[in-house]
Amino acid sequence: MSENRVRRVAGQIKKDVSQIIGAQIKDPRIAGITSVTEVQLSKDLRYASIYISIYGSDTDKEETLQTLCRAAGFIRSEIGRRIRLRYIPEINFFLDNSIEYGAHIDSVIESLKKEENSDNDRSVQNN
Repeated sequence: MSENRVRRVAGQIKKDVSQIIGAQIKDPRIAGITSVTEVQLSKDLRYASIYISIYGSDTDKEETLQTLCRAAGFIRSEIGRRIRLRYIPEINFFLDNSIEYGAHIDSVIESLKKEENSDNDRSVQNN
Protein backbone atom coordinates (compact mmCIF):
# COMPACT_ATOMS: atom_id res chain seq x y z
CA MET A 1 0.00 0.00 0.00
CA SER A 2 1.33 3.44 -0.81
CA GLU A 3 2.74 5.55 1.99
CA ASN A 4 0.75 8.49 0.69
CA ARG A 5 -2.54 6.68 1.29
CA VAL A 6 -1.44 5.60 4.77
CA ARG A 7 -0.57 9.23 5.57
CA ARG A 8 -3.92 10.50 4.26
CA VAL A 9 -5.91 7.91 6.22
CA ALA A 10 -3.87 8.68 9.36
CA GLY A 11 -4.63 12.39 8.95
CA GLN A 12 -8.34 11.69 8.56
CA ILE A 13 -8.36 9.41 11.60
CA LYS A 14 -6.57 12.11 13.62
CA LYS A 15 -9.19 14.67 12.61
CA ASP A 16 -12.10 12.31 13.33
CA VAL A 17 -10.77 11.10 16.69
CA SER A 18 -10.26 14.72 17.77
CA GLN A 19 -13.89 15.47 16.90
CA ILE A 20 -15.16 12.32 18.60
CA ILE A 21 -13.26 13.08 21.83
CA GLY A 22 -14.34 16.70 21.82
CA ALA A 23 -17.99 16.35 20.84
CA GLN A 24 -19.29 12.82 21.31
CA ILE A 25 -17.63 11.41 24.41
CA LYS A 26 -19.37 13.02 27.37
CA ASP A 27 -17.33 11.38 30.13
CA PRO A 28 -16.35 13.73 32.98
CA ARG A 29 -13.15 11.74 33.55
CA ILE A 30 -11.71 13.08 30.29
CA ALA A 31 -9.64 16.19 30.93
CA GLY A 32 -10.88 19.43 29.40
CA ILE A 33 -7.84 20.00 27.23
CA THR A 34 -7.15 16.76 25.40
CA SER A 35 -5.72 16.76 21.90
CA VAL A 36 -4.61 14.18 19.38
CA THR A 37 -1.01 14.91 18.44
CA GLU A 38 -0.25 12.04 16.09
CA VAL A 39 -1.70 8.90 14.52
CA GLN A 40 0.58 6.15 13.28
CA LEU A 41 -0.94 3.44 11.12
CA SER A 42 0.49 0.10 10.15
CA LYS A 43 1.09 -0.33 6.42
CA ASP A 44 -1.93 -2.63 6.11
CA LEU A 45 -4.16 -0.09 7.97
CA ARG A 46 -5.15 -2.64 10.61
CA TYR A 47 -3.52 -1.04 13.66
CA ALA A 48 -3.53 2.58 14.77
CA SER A 49 -1.37 4.09 17.49
CA ILE A 50 -2.97 7.33 18.63
CA TYR A 51 -0.86 9.75 20.67
CA ILE A 52 -2.79 12.00 23.03
CA SER A 53 -1.60 15.16 24.76
CA ILE A 54 -3.46 15.91 27.99
CA TYR A 55 -3.18 19.12 29.99
CA GLY A 56 -3.49 18.58 33.72
CA SER A 57 -2.04 16.73 36.68
CA ASP A 58 -0.55 13.25 36.43
CA THR A 59 -3.71 11.70 37.89
CA ASP A 60 -5.84 13.56 35.31
CA LYS A 61 -3.61 12.28 32.54
CA GLU A 62 -3.74 8.69 33.75
CA GLU A 63 -7.51 8.77 34.27
CA THR A 64 -8.12 10.33 30.85
CA LEU A 65 -5.87 7.80 29.14
CA GLN A 66 -7.62 4.88 30.87
CA THR A 67 -11.03 6.29 29.95
CA LEU A 68 -10.01 6.64 26.29
CA CYS A 69 -8.66 3.08 26.27
CA ARG A 70 -12.03 1.87 27.57
CA ALA A 71 -13.83 3.91 24.91
CA ALA A 72 -11.63 2.55 22.09
CA GLY A 73 -14.42 0.30 20.82
CA PHE A 74 -16.84 3.21 20.55
CA ILE A 75 -14.21 5.38 18.86
CA ARG A 76 -13.38 2.58 16.45
CA SER A 77 -17.05 2.14 15.51
CA GLU A 78 -17.40 5.90 14.93
CA ILE A 79 -14.34 5.86 12.69
CA GLY A 80 -15.97 3.00 10.78
CA ARG A 81 -19.04 5.16 10.20
CA ARG A 82 -17.03 8.15 9.04
CA ILE A 83 -14.30 6.53 6.92
CA ARG A 84 -14.94 3.85 4.34
CA LEU A 85 -12.23 1.23 4.82
CA ARG A 86 -12.14 -2.52 4.36
CA TYR A 87 -10.78 -3.00 7.89
CA ILE A 88 -11.28 -0.52 10.69
CA PRO A 89 -7.96 -0.27 12.54
CA GLU A 90 -7.57 -1.53 16.09
CA ILE A 91 -6.83 1.45 18.30
CA ASN A 92 -4.18 1.86 20.99
CA PHE A 93 -3.82 5.12 22.89
CA PHE A 94 -0.49 6.46 24.15
CA LEU A 95 0.33 9.52 26.22
CA ASP A 96 2.37 12.15 24.39
CA ASN A 97 4.32 14.55 26.59
CA SER A 98 6.06 16.36 23.73
CA ILE A 99 4.02 19.58 24.07
CA GLU A 100 4.65 19.69 27.80
CA TYR A 101 8.34 18.96 27.24
CA GLY A 102 8.53 21.73 24.63
CA ALA A 103 6.95 24.20 27.05
CA HIS A 104 9.51 23.20 29.69
CA ILE A 105 12.41 23.71 27.26
CA ASP A 106 10.96 27.09 26.28
CA SER A 107 10.81 28.20 29.92
CA VAL A 108 14.42 27.07 30.48
CA ILE A 109 15.56 29.06 27.45
CA GLU A 110 13.66 32.13 28.64
CA SER A 111 15.25 31.90 32.10
CA LEU A 112 18.71 31.58 30.51
CA LYS A 113 18.02 34.68 28.38
CA LYS A 114 17.00 36.62 31.49
CA GLU A 115 20.20 35.54 33.26
CA GLU A 116 22.27 36.56 30.25
CA ASN A 117 20.56 39.96 30.08
CA SER A 118 21.10 40.58 33.78
CA ASP A 119 24.79 39.58 33.44
CA ASN A 120 25.16 41.99 30.50
CA ASP A 121 23.53 44.77 32.52
CA ARG A 122 25.98 44.17 35.41
CA SER A 123 28.99 44.28 33.08
CA VAL A 124 27.77 47.56 31.53
CA GLN A 125 27.30 49.10 35.00
CA ASN A 126 30.83 48.05 36.05
CA ASN A 127 32.40 49.80 33.02
